[in-house]
Amino acid sequence: MGRLAGKVALISGAARGQGEAEARLFAQEGASVVLGDIRSELGERVAREINAAGGTALFTELDVSRESDWARTVERAERTYGKLDILVNNAAIIGLEGIMDTSIEQWNRVLAVNQTGTFLGMRAAIPAMRRAGGGSIVNISSVLATMGSGNSASYTATKGAVSALTRTVSVELATEGIRVNAVHPGGVETPMAVECLGDDVELRRALVATHPIGRIGEPGEIAMGVLFLASDEASFVTGTSLVIDGGNTVW
Repeated sequence: MGRLAGKVALISGAARGQGEAEARLFAQEGASVVLGDIRSELGERVAREINAAGGTALFTELDVSRESDWARTVERAERTYGKLDILVNNAAIIGLEGIMDTSIEQWNRVLAVNQTGTFLGMRAAIPAMRRAGGGSIVNISSVLATMGSGNSASYTATKGAVSALTRTVSVELATEGIRVNAVHPGGVETPMAVECLGDDVELRRALVATHPIGRIGEPGEIAMGVLFLASDEASFVTGTSLVIDGGNTVW
């Protein structure tokens, strides 16, 4: 019996990076996994590989900024697997501009995915979890929710909002058997991070230097923390923020 045996999980941004690692790990631990992403080709491949390895997964196209996409995705999860127990709000985009260099278009785009997407995901999943008799929501925030960076105004603002929203909704749902927690990763070796760093060796070295452990994290290391919060092992854990950052916030 896996740690998520009999559970049905929906993970946004699951076609690559942290979301992909979470999807693969959840399936290994016995969950039926619904992978949502705008990257259809990558998402379909991940789902096929999970199924070929003996897991249970399906992919559905999901733009987290669209309420109708969330409604369709949750409905498909319930129709296919009978219920929804777990939601991981993982999908995100990043902006590295300081406040004076952040256009209103960039600001709105980052908020639509990171902040509104998390809000819409919870609103869509909660009724299904009520029907299932409870559940677990894990929102992926960031260490930047609690510390300044000197840039990335839009990204930092959204991750702070995700953390605050997590705490508020956890209180609202506590008596209904629905737990709501956040994960605060430090630097992680994801495709999004690679795209941001590019070939800038000095920028990568500077990022690594902010982590006392001497490196940035791997997606699977974050997924292990998400797995704990999603599982019944965390039955007495709600409203918390699990920091997985290689010591980044210690300095």
